[in-house]
Amino acid sequence: MTADLGDVPADLRDAVAAALDAAEVREGHLAVALVDAECIRELNRDHRDRDQPTDVLAFPVDGAEPVAGPRELGDVVICPEYTEDLREAAVHGTLHLCGFDHETDQGQMLELQRRILAALPPGAGTP
Repeated sequence: MTADLGDVPADLRDAVAAALDAAEVREGHLAVALVDAECIRELNRDHRDRDQPTDVLAFPVDGAEPVAGPRELGDVVICPEYTEDLREAAVHGTLHLCGFDHETDQGQMLELQRRILAALPPGAGTP
C-alpha cells in the first residue's frame, strides 16, 4: 500500500511524497490545505495559544503506534501569504505528522528537511 495523497495539491505532492519517504512512512492518508491569514491565525490561536498568523501548522491524527486499518496521518495547513516556499512548508508539516519535532530534537528534523528540499527538482511550490 502507498500513501494516499489525493487531498494534497498536485504541485505539492512530490514534496510531501519525498518527506514521507525520508521519514520511512509508506502508507496512510494526509491532507494539505492552503488557507488565508485569518484562518491560520485562528487555528494558531485555538490550538497553540498564539494569536498571530504563521506559515504552516500540522495536526497529526494517528500517533506513532500502529492502528488497525488505513492510517490517518493528519492535516497540514499552509498560509501562502506567510510562506516563502510552499514545498518547504509542505515538507515541514509532513515531517511533523511523521513524529518529528524541531522544538525538541537536536536539529535532526531541520537537517532532514534541508536534505529533502535539496533533492527535489526545481519546480512548482514557490509563490
